[in-house]
Amino acid sequence: MEVKLFDSELKVMDVLWREGDATAKHISDVLKEEVGWNMNTTYTLIKRCIKKGAIERREPNFMCHALIPKETVQEAETNELINKIYDGSADKLFAALLGRKKLTAEQIDKLRQIVGELE
Repeated sequence: MEVKLFDSELKVMDVLWREGDATAKHISDVLKEEVGWNMNTTYTLIKRCIKKGAIERREPNFMCHALIPKETVQEAETNELINKIYDGSADKLFAALLGRKKLTAEQIDKLRQIVGELE
């Protein structure tokens, strides 16, 4: 099941991924602090996520539970990026990432390790 979440909805999900189950009020407080959103905005986005099947509402206290793991969303977003910008070619994305900046020896080792695991 693929759920398409907008950036604003991902901010709501991110609070749940970071902190675990939380009340709508707590999510609203966190996003007011981090993004400056008012309670109505946050509650509207939570309700959208519920409608899309990304969040489950539990009582009491409008407790929110993430139904989709962060890794699932990261994978879908990465696939969309590869398909949209890099003609479906993961190696083009990889080359673009490597060409962006000078990598540290530690980062290069980590990438070698990842590639080694794929071979």
